[in-house]
Amino acid sequence: MHNDIGTPGSIFNARTNGAHPRLLSVDTLVGNEVYNLQGDDLGGIKDLMLDIHTGQVAYAVLSFGGFFGMGEKLFAVPWNALKLDATEKRFTLNADKTKLKNAPGFDKTAWPDMADRTWGQQIHSYYGTKHYSETLR
Repeated sequence: MHNDIGTPGSIFNARTNGAHPRLLSVDTLVGNEVYNLQGDDLGGIKDLMLDIHTGQVAYAVLSFGGFFGMGEKLFAVPWNALKLDATEKRFTLNADKTKLKNAPGFDKTAWPDMADRTWGQQIHSYYGTKHYSETLR
């Protein structure tokens, strides 16, 4: 279920005087919608994966497809592939629906080992981003 804009838990309740918020709680991010640059709904943020050694958000887990949670597919999207669109009050991902449908995904009962460096490189390569550990240097 997606958060409604302006309800508790929405990132857009933050008092930022029109600026992008810099610090947000996980509760304000989970449930927010993700759209592509063409305006297609790509699903919502279901969870965030945090690297406990660096404190950096590594991946957003997106939920796409399905109906009331049945048949949905989950995708780990590099956090640095998502952009906050404060004007439209959502996140954007530079990927069309076909790219997301064909992306490496997983079932809610069988999550990949997101700490596996090889798996991470494949995901970052698919979305055209650098591995988050490379952006810390």
